[in-house]
Amino acid sequence: MTPRRTILFDSLLLFAVTVLAVVAAWVLISASSPRWVLLTALGGLTLIAMGSVIARWVSRPDHLKAMHSDRMLQIANESLAYLRKGLDTETAGAVCRLALDKTEAAAVAITDTQAILGFAGLGEDHHAVGGPVLTRATREAIELNEHQILHNKADIGCPERTCLLRAAIVVPLEVRGQPVGTLKFYYTTPRLLNETQVTMAEGLARLLSTQLELSELDRQTELACRMELKALQAQIHPHFLFNTINTIAMLIRTDPEQARALLREFAWFYRRTLEAGDELVPLGKEIQYVRTYLHFVMARFGDRIEVAEEIDPATLGVLVPAFAVQPVVENAVQHGMKPEEVLHVEVRARRLSRQIEIEVSDDGVGIRPEDVTRVLEPGFGRGLGIALKNVDDRLKGHYGPGSGLHISSELGRGTLVRILIAPDDVAQGGADDAESAGGR
Repeated sequence: MTPRRTILFDSLLLFAVTVLAVVAAWVLISASSPRWVLLTALGGLTLIAMGSVIARWVSRPDHLKAMHSDRMLQIANESLAYLRKGLDTETAGAVCRLALDKTEAAAVAITDTQAILGFAGLGEDHHAVGGPVLTRATREAIELNEHQILHNKADIGCPERTCLLRAAIVVPLEVRGQPVGTLKFYYTTPRLLNETQVTMAEGLARLLSTQLELSELDRQTELACRMELKALQAQIHPHFLFNTINTIAMLIRTDPEQARALLREFAWFYRRTLEAGDELVPLGKEIQYVRTYLHFVMARFGDRIEVAEEIDPATLGVLVPAFAVQPVVENAVQHGMKPEEVLHVEVRARRLSRQIEIEVSDDGVGIRPEDVTRVLEPGFGRGLGIALKNVDDRLKGHYGPGSGLHISSELGRGTLVRILIAPDDVAQGGADDAESAGGR
């Protein structure tokens, strides 16, 4: 029935009851009935009229649908914080308790394809979490990827003789179209197994399945970021490795003390390169890593490289993706060096009113105008060009589209790379990290 027809029907019902009340009152008055009889009759008819309209409104299909939809959305909204962690005994138990509180079910359970992950409500004492799936209908719901309706205790298959659960609805939970478990609503009587309950169970299962897919997507994104970091770690230019070893080898003859100091720093540098597992590190730690890298470069090129820093101490505790600055500095050295000229490299970090800004500039060979806008395109460039794309992606992945790399360059004059971090998402590291970076 459409809303307009429903309103018309309710209006006619109210009009009919009102007319009946007026006619009854006229009859009673005409019959010269006592006053208390008249008042009782009018009061009773008024209550009947109001009760009829209210009952009609409460039982109206669109009202019930809206009420159940609101409950489903409440459960889905409150369960989001749990299911983003994935489907396990902790998250499943929390979602079961939420659903039990907001539905007419006597008990709610969630399973994976093999075991009970969560159970709340009547029978919680013997429907053990962690136990195997016993109900044949649950296995069928997973195998067929279709909901199942259980009308009696035998269908439920609970071995506990005193169990009061007599009916159930079993709906599969899916991730990318494949069943990964079930959502189960139990009832004490099959009379509650109506179309409304089945529709609500299916709708809630779809919402929970969507949340599980988002959780899986988040996990895959995190794994991809970690793989990108590992790829970047393995991408530290092999020529730099060989050149640094050769530089140390030459210094062993001319300056053994410097050679020993460089060798110790080189061991620390590559240990961090190979073992760093933290996706986010304080900027001070990243600056320390940059300084160590430049120390090796300056030992090799001598006075052909000059480095300047302007680091705001207030930025040293800001958390940035690991290897967010060093590849940019290495790119400046590797691609900016001019033959027989001094390369000036500057590293700056400061807080702006609405951003954290880290700049790496050089006065080297620069980039052709037609290539500047393509440096961060997927597949463009090689070697450290890929590293810059990696850094840009990870910055945006952590801090949103307001962050990332911005590159400007003039051929023959040099290049400026700005690393921007959006302020609302700026996290702070420990004070110890900032202090340790300031003194190297």
